[in-house]
Amino acid sequence: MSAQRLPATPGQTIGPFFGFSLPYDGGEDLVDRSHPGAVRLHGTVFDGAGVPVPDALVEIWQADERGEISTEPGSLRRDGYTFTGFGRAATDGAGNYQFTTVEPGRIEGSGLPFFSVVVFSRGLLDTLHTRIYLPEHSAEFAADPLLRALDERRRASLVATREADGTLLFNLHLQGDEETVFLDFD
Repeated sequence: MSAQRLPATPGQTIGPFFGFSLPYDGGEDLVDRSHPGAVRLHGTVFDGAGVPVPDALVEIWQADERGEISTEPGSLRRDGYTFTGFGRAATDGAGNYQFTTVEPGRIEGSGLPFFSVVVFSRGLLDTLHTRIYLPEHSAEFAADPLLRALDERRRASLVATREADGTLLFNLHLQGDEETVFLDFD
């Protein structure tokens, strides 16, 4: 028997093949629009040249409005009322995504409330991970361990904009001058 060592298999890009298997009906609706705390979270995914990415996939993971992490099953089979804390939305032809959800509450012992975000896109060998913070907590940004580690310009790439109608706008820039801060998980 030979002790030959085989080379590692090279990475492959994630898309655009996920479009037929990863999106699912209701994936972007963590709560119904009639929910009293419903908020729209939306934005555009841009590539390094500032061009919208029409075939990306955005996932969010979050606590509920009380800061509790859901342990309910059923993320991929929505029943219309059970909050699971997970959503998945494909971008449209103009690179736009949107979710109907609730604003996450503060998780005990973990700093400011945030949405965890995962981005799948063509050309990426791995998924990208980031966070979305709420603009109302700006006075506390310096106390958050992640935000404190960033200079002010880079910190701004992790903060949603509150629009006049109450919706949250968060654009994702995969590269370039406006690149979103992405987290490294080794």
